[in-house]
Amino acid sequence: MKVSTLGIDLAKNVFQLHGVGCNGQTVLKKKLTRDKFLPFSCNLNLA
Repeated sequence: MKVSTLGIDLAKNVFQLHGVGCNGQTVLKKKLTRDKFLPFSCNLNLA
């Protein structure tokens, strides 16, 4: 499912992501380290 809204909690060492689809349901919950955030965001399926 595609992510229409993405919330990012920027902490010191870890980024927490919460993605919501067009229907308002959670489609993504993820915790990433700084070095893994950029590769993940490049492959993200956005609406």
